[in-house]
Amino acid sequence: MQELLRQYFGYDEFRPLQEEIIDSVLRGRDTLVIMPTGGGKSLCYQLPALKFDGITLVVSPLIALMKDQVDALKANGIAAEFINSTLTFAEIRHVQELAYSGNLKILYLAPERLALPDFQAFLRGLGVSLVAVDEAHCISEWGHDFRPDYYTLGDLRRNMPDVPFIALTATATERVRRDIVSQLGLRANQEYIASFDRPNLRYDVRPKRQAFAQLTDLLRERKGESAIIYCFSRNDTEELADNLRRQGFNALPYHAGMDADARRVNQERFIRDEVDIIAATIAFGMGIDKPDVRLVVHQELPKTLEAYYQQTGRAGRDGLQSDCVLFYSYGDKIKQDFFIEQIRDAAEQRNAQQKLAQVIEYCQLNTCRRRFLLDYFGEAIDASAGDCGGCDVCLAEREDFDATIIAQKIMSAVIRTGERFGAGYISLVLRGSKAERVIRLGHDKLSVYGIVNDYADGDIREICSMLLDTGMLCNTSTEYATLGVTAEGREFLKTRNELTLSRRKKQAAATSSGTARRQKGAAEYDTALFERLRALRRRIASESAVPPYVVFGDATLQQMASRIPQDLNAMSRISGVGAVKLQRYGDEFLSEILGYAQEHNITANTGMRRLEYAASDDGLRESTYDSTLRLLSNGLSVEEVARQRGLATDTIMGHIDRLVESGEDIDLRLYLPPPERTRRIQDAMLASDSKSLVPVKEALGEDYSYGELRIVRAFMNQQATHDSDESKSYSVEKIRQEDPSAYEKGPKKNTMS
Repeated sequence: MQELLRQYFGYDEFRPLQEEIIDSVLRGRDTLVIMPTGGGKSLCYQLPALKFDGITLVVSPLIALMKDQVDALKANGIAAEFINSTLTFAEIRHVQELAYSGNLKILYLAPERLALPDFQAFLRGLGVSLVAVDEAHCISEWGHDFRPDYYTLGDLRRNMPDVPFIALTATATERVRRDIVSQLGLRANQEYIASFDRPNLRYDVRPKRQAFAQLTDLLRERKGESAIIYCFSRNDTEELADNLRRQGFNALPYHAGMDADARRVNQERFIRDEVDIIAATIAFGMGIDKPDVRLVVHQELPKTLEAYYQQTGRAGRDGLQSDCVLFYSYGDKIKQDFFIEQIRDAAEQRNAQQKLAQVIEYCQLNTCRRRFLLDYFGEAIDASAGDCGGCDVCLAEREDFDATIIAQKIMSAVIRTGERFGAGYISLVLRGSKAERVIRLGHDKLSVYGIVNDYADGDIREICSMLLDTGMLCNTSTEYATLGVTAEGREFLKTRNELTLSRRKKQAAATSSGTARRQKGAAEYDTALFERLRALRRRIASESAVPPYVVFGDATLQQMASRIPQDLNAMSRISGVGAVKLQRYGDEFLSEILGYAQEHNITANTGMRRLEYAASDDGLRESTYDSTLRLLSNGLSVEEVARQRGLATDTIMGHIDRLVESGEDIDLRLYLPPPERTRRIQDAMLASDSKSLVPVKEALGEDYSYGELRIVRAFMNQQATHDSDESKSYSVEKIRQEDPSAYEKGPKKNTMS
């Protein structure tokens, strides 16, 4: 598989979990994959498709994405097509003939096609080797984007009982995962859940004050970069795009009410870098497979955290640093509440209310937003890890303040109103609001009514969030964000002890700090050459009628602008340059690079650091690999790190492998399997002609994990690097002689620098 990965996609290695998932698919197992946007889900079925004899069907609800995905596969030399409602009858017949004749490897389908009897007959006539269900959460009524058309996949499963299915999604709670397995009839399935952390994304929630001015400032900071702005209504998208154009920005709207052709043209102009900014509705969403979106803005509240995570996931899919900004006001919650009240089904209405309450809680956080999101999706985070360095809360400057009096007033108001209301209502009472609800309930007669005039509504809500964090307040309902006073809070009221809390300084300070940190990571590539390569890419893409990223992604161009390859052989070693693309585009890009190098007297640079680590090296935040490294450095075993981080031990071993590869000096002897297992793995590796671990795993059997294989491989490579006079073969006995504690169970003190 390693050879196919290099040949067709231009990559030398798999991302975390990809190799294990591909192995599962190739063994004919039903497989469920939960992997964040940008994590490399598509490769998990595209690569096996090249290995199978028959055709791979890919079911996807994102019709707008299909053409781009197929274009990208064709650019890599892979025979792929799609069938959906955008094609004419003659075009559909042509694709079907290609499939019948065995000239297709991958066929993308819209789910509604599966309900057509003639189409089912067409599928039965194909030699289907694999069915991939993308956006699999759409089959679950508990998901945030349920689509009834997906129910037909159950029939497809029954019609193809011997064909393996792989279901993939970026967002799925435990309940949704169970529903996917049930609805698709996945049998003895393998489940792979990747980390939900997106280290390259910075999360920012801002008060919705002068939001348009804040938005234009954000866009000016990112001039020439791609941005998606999510709006509440169709009219909002039209109005915002129009206002942005008046300010000199290149912006277009995108919503379900537009003519289909106009919507398609606007999306294509965005994807082809002819337009920088797209304003889209939250309700309609926007399936964008554009990897270089640098900014995602929510002008209005998303309905669920799943939707928010998926929409922000459109940013930085190429792994480069990107920003996600949400503008929040209490009025947005009231607007959403109104629409939720229109839902007739009581259970569905309660579910929507609970989902919205979780979004509101996220917006009002006074603690790390990244940790909150990861915890929501069931991923445990080390509480001692400190600030993530990648959200506005963690990036902002902080100050201590005396919260004794305001905390007493808030908790007194919570008690006197019966512990049945949320922070917003408590704020109304404390600030003496004449709101109809306050008067109707008689709360204007309470002693706490109107006793606060030195704190704004947002400040009171923020302090309520802090009191929740300290344990003095609690949520009294799982459906609504209602507040109650805990025993600890009542003790505080009784003793009247002083209370000091920490809050962020005003937004201006946080913004400037965030901007400074964002600019701190100076590019490790020639930016002028990068822009020239982007211009060349744009021209080639236009001539070929494909999106620019289909030619080469930004990360690939940055490597070119860093390494300055001097010939096609050097060009072929750049990540993202496969055999087909090298043949198709290599000469033109090499000519541009050599011309630039000659003009500026530049020679090749082979000392570039790995790009996937460049973003974390500028001090912005602790990546998932850094978290693992820190815990290992504290003397924890692999099992303890896995348990503390809520990840599989194989994942932690994969982290160790990647850390060693990136240059970290880790004593791998501490993490090797027992001696006999190490010997067997070594023998299997030395006997294998492939760089891939899949044949090694097949030779060893189910009893051996990929994590063990990675550790042994890393150690063998490390030994070869440290002592070039020795072969890759090593002696377990020698290891024991050098370190008698090697292979002992339990945590060991490692010797990492």
